[in-house]
Amino acid sequence: MAENAYIKLVPSSAKLSITLDELKEYFHYYKEITSKTGKQVNWEYGETAFPYELKETSEGKGQWFYLSSANPELYYAIILGVGQEAVEADDGTTALRQYIQVTLPEGATAGDKGKANEFCKFLAKKLQAELHLFNGRIMYYNPRK
Repeated sequence: MAENAYIKLVPSSAKLSITLDELKEYFHYYKEITSKTGKQVNWEYGETAFPYELKETSEGKGQWFYLSSANPELYYAIILGVGQEAVEADDGTTALRQYIQVTLPEGATAGDKGKANEFCKFLAKKLQAELHLFNGRIMYYNPRK
C-alpha cells in the first residue's frame, strides 16, 4: 500500500502556489547542494546522498513525476505531484490551498522513505510550509503567531 506525505502551503508560507516545473527546479537544486557537500569533503557523496533521477511518463505529464533510483537493491522510487484542497477559513469561507504530495509506491524501500523524509523537510523549510509526514505527524516550518 502506498504512503503519502504532504507539504501544505499555508497563508504564512513563503509561497502560496507552486508549479510542477518549480518542484523540478527544487529537485535539481537539492541534487546540486548535496553533491557540493561531497566535493567539500573530497568524497563522491552526490550519488549516495540522493540517488535518484527525475523521470516523467505521458500519463503524469503536467500533474506528477517520479524519482527513480539507479541502485535498485537499496532504493525504488518516489512520486511527486502538486494539487489543491478546499480549506475552510476562520471566517467561514472556503479557500483553495495548494500542496505537494510525496508518495512512496508499492515496492518502496526503507531507504526511499528516509530519502523522501529528508527531501520533504528540505522543501518544507525552503517554502516555510506545513509538513504532514508519512507517520501522520505534522512539522511546522511556517511562521506561526
